[in-house]
Amino acid sequence: MVGVIWIVALVLATFSVAYVTYGRYLSRFVNLDDSRETPAHKYQDGQEYVPAKKSVLLGHHYSSIAGGAPVVGPITAALVWGWLPAALWVAIGNPLIGAVHDFVSLSSSVRHEGKSIGYIIGEYVGERGKNMLLWFAFLLTILVVAVFALVIGVVFNAYPQAATASLIYVTLAFLFGFWLYQLGLPFSLGTVVFVAGVFGSVWAGIQYPLALVPAAEGAAYPEGTIVLLDSAPWFIPALLESVNIGAWVLVVLLYGALASVLPVWMLLQPRDYLSSFLLYTGVGGGLLAVIVGTFITGMGSDAVHPETGEALNLDIATGAWYGFFGQSGPLADLIPLMPLFPLLFVTIACGTVSGFHALVSSGTTAKQLNKESDARLIGYGGMLAEGLLAAVALCSVTIIAMTPADTAGGIGLALPNFATGGGAILTTLGIPMDYAAPFMALVLASFLLTSMDTAVRLGRYMLEELVGTPETTVQGYAANRYVNTSIIAVVAFFLLGSGRWEDLWTLFGGANQLLASLALLTGTVWLANWSKTKQLVSTGAPTVLMAVITLCGLTWVGGYQIVGGRLLGITAEAETSVIGLASAIVQVIIIATLLGLALSLFKIGYDNMQMARDGSSGVSAEVGQDDD
Repeated sequence: MVGVIWIVALVLATFSVAYVTYGRYLSRFVNLDDSRETPAHKYQDGQEYVPAKKSVLLGHHYSSIAGGAPVVGPITAALVWGWLPAALWVAIGNPLIGAVHDFVSLSSSVRHEGKSIGYIIGEYVGERGKNMLLWFAFLLTILVVAVFALVIGVVFNAYPQAATASLIYVTLAFLFGFWLYQLGLPFSLGTVVFVAGVFGSVWAGIQYPLALVPAAEGAAYPEGTIVLLDSAPWFIPALLESVNIGAWVLVVLLYGALASVLPVWMLLQPRDYLSSFLLYTGVGGGLLAVIVGTFITGMGSDAVHPETGEALNLDIATGAWYGFFGQSGPLADLIPLMPLFPLLFVTIACGTVSGFHALVSSGTTAKQLNKESDARLIGYGGMLAEGLLAAVALCSVTIIAMTPADTAGGIGLALPNFATGGGAILTTLGIPMDYAAPFMALVLASFLLTSMDTAVRLGRYMLEELVGTPETTVQGYAANRYVNTSIIAVVAFFLLGSGRWEDLWTLFGGANQLLASLALLTGTVWLANWSKTKQLVSTGAPTVLMAVITLCGLTWVGGYQIVGGRLLGITAEAETSVIGLASAIVQVIIIATLLGLALSLFKIGYDNMQMARDGSSGVSAEVGQDDD
């Protein structure tokens, strides 16, 4: 039998070599220079522009980019096409495409006053290109908020222990922010005290699980669960057939809206720093546990398969290859037709490459970067670290391979496989299974919470950039931080209440990857205008590859899944409800809009690069006088 140690070895080897060689080359290529004043110092305002220690900013950045996608995507892909293509896409695509994407997005933003990728491309192609990219990114943030809020609701419903622990650690983050920025108490002492509190929250969650409303018929919460309400209020919808999930989604969206308008020192920085210890422990502990368990300890005696009762081990229990359409895999009869190209590369988005990361890099991270040289670790290294999370997810699913009858577009696969499989892996370090599985659920929830409310904040930034200086009453409302965050939350909730998860997830994946190609295009335009001698292969080749993949992927989702299935009933059961039909039509309109915006931007960007290289046009990149 092949062990999961080979997945870990493959990823660690490629990532280590890439960081030392390619990461160093890219740092020199964009001329990182600590003598330049970063936007965090130049525009320090105590609200958005706040210089952060490298470790604190890495915690924020990693926590924000590593959401649910690097867990859901690899697990789904491994069970559809096999673990081998999933592992290869992560191991090779991440350092050559995803890490380049994140690093260039961060570096270009730092050189443009910490502004978004929309602003950056507008500097070179004009206001029209800027607004098109900002609208594209704004629509994506709504999709991110919707799908992440739903996954958080599912996690809290399946693991009420994680709900309690999450509430405690958010409270601790508030207190840590005041400890550091208002009371001026020691950073190191605060780290010890509050990190210990975060890990203690896991114990508190196990002792006092929390649910909002009674469990659905036929379901049950863990013994001792505290249920806050005797019955569900009329306005709470049942999502994925659970009112408790719907209730948690409402709470999470409210939290995201409130968190996004607070100063970054009050919640975002301290919370992401504290949660990074959970994430490092979950990811690093998982990788270490695979190594220790393979060569020294083996799995704990309490690590058993929840369905069969058989003892688990670190051998891969799933197939390496299930065919181009996944026709021989365990999900062949449960999901729509899924060709490996282009859907593998859309299914595994975060973990390999993600456009959402460009929004984080050029949205919040660039405004907090203390010095330029930090960009290599935070931008390039942060993406490699997310690839390690994808590797842990792959290891988790390959040892346990749980395939519920209702896959719910991947969400039903991710939870049992990541929490239970990941928990089983941690037993090799002597951690009891009853503690390890809820801990991995909390790790997943903490990824999602930070990504979700960061997405709301980024959506607010982009809407404010689109409006600019308000000249009318409507523009004044749109630029108001409380109004625009409410708009994002309400629209996200509508998409969840009227749409199907499987369509929302694939729509999110396709849009996310298409934004990645546009962010790479933005970086390429910046480099082309910087100097005629700058090579454009490092960003240009990934731009073309991701453009082809995602244009094909979104066309497949819109044509095969939504039009052919939900509207015409040819490829799947047709929608019959008015709300369902309206949702399908709205999603088709969104796909058509995204495709139109993307194609126009590709044309505008290509024309600008041609003019810059021909010498007939070109805008100063404001990056110094050094040419490569």
